[in-house]
Amino acid sequence: MKIFFDCRYVRTDHHDGISRFSARLVEELAPLAQQDGHSLTMLISDERQLSLLPPLAWEKVSGPTSGREPFVARQINTFSPDIVFSPMQTIGARGKKYPLVLTVHDLIYYAHPTPPRQFNWAVRALWRLYHTAWWPQRMLLGRSNAVVAVSETTKKLIAQHKLTTKPVYVVPNAADSADSNHSTASASHRDKSIIYMGSFMPYKNVETLVRAVALLPEFTLHLLSRISDTDQRRLSALAPSAQINFHNGISDEEYFELLGQATALVTASRDEGFGIPLVEAMSVGTPIVVSDIAIFHEIGSTAALYAPSDSPEEFAEHIRALTDPQLWRERSQACLRQSAQFSWKNSAQKLLDVLVEVARA
Repeated sequence: MKIFFDCRYVRTDHHDGISRFSARLVEELAPLAQQDGHSLTMLISDERQLSLLPPLAWEKVSGPTSGREPFVARQINTFSPDIVFSPMQTIGARGKKYPLVLTVHDLIYYAHPTPPRQFNWAVRALWRLYHTAWWPQRMLLGRSNAVVAVSETTKKLIAQHKLTTKPVYVVPNAADSADSNHSTASASHRDKSIIYMGSFMPYKNVETLVRAVALLPEFTLHLLSRISDTDQRRLSALAPSAQINFHNGISDEEYFELLGQATALVTASRDEGFGIPLVEAMSVGTPIVVSDIAIFHEIGSTAALYAPSDSPEEFAEHIRALTDPQLWRERSQACLRQSAQFSWKNSAQKLLDVLVEVARA
């Protein structure tokens, strides 16, 4: 079977969420496909993407934001694939001659329509327009032969909003593992620091975390992602007494080093499609204190500590409780066990099973 994997959402410099999802899945899928006698080819739109992809066979087609996207299936048809998988739902499918499996990561932007800042004004305008109604999503998913959701939570939302009549499978997102050289401190040697990894879009609700650390004068809140000067001034003004370290971007190595020394990773997000930082923290035995939303319960199960999104007091209470070495150790061990539920290899095997089933249908 000739499997084609749409890798056009892989970045050329460093990974974002969709980029990492694509690169890690195709990397783990390759040996599994070969073992079962299938070939795997990556579809790219820029040869610079190859620096963040495994050394596999590839074909070049037009980019996902080009004017040719509605008709990209005509380009893909020339390769005679037996099935095509895309990590997004927007790939052009007009005139396709192959089964197509699409991915839905989340439905966040219907409730929180502000588009990611990295897009140009035209894409941002289309983004907003797209999320004003459900019918464009239904139309896109209707062109597929099957749909992959990255969580059971997203699968339930797809059903709730009746977005497709096609079969929906769950292929969980996962997280990269920490390098074995990174040190991980014991309970008694952890810093009184808490980590937030994520953007500063409104639904991320970082304001609650800032107010929480203001109630914990002995703790420092590390905000790791790139941040605008405006957002930094706004968050600093919320609680002038709070100890906040704005890293404004950080390497993977530095990130896991900080995770291995912190008391907890925190997020007060009001909505998410998954929550990769939760898995990353749990994988190094760092407890997580997170908002009480369905997707975080799916990821954290009984290992996480939960607080209402808008309650800095309850976030602070949980963080303070983790200064008890015995409770910290219990939560750390629970997180290590829970993180084992998520791996790129397991997800790749589930994806391969889906592709084989759909191709043979």
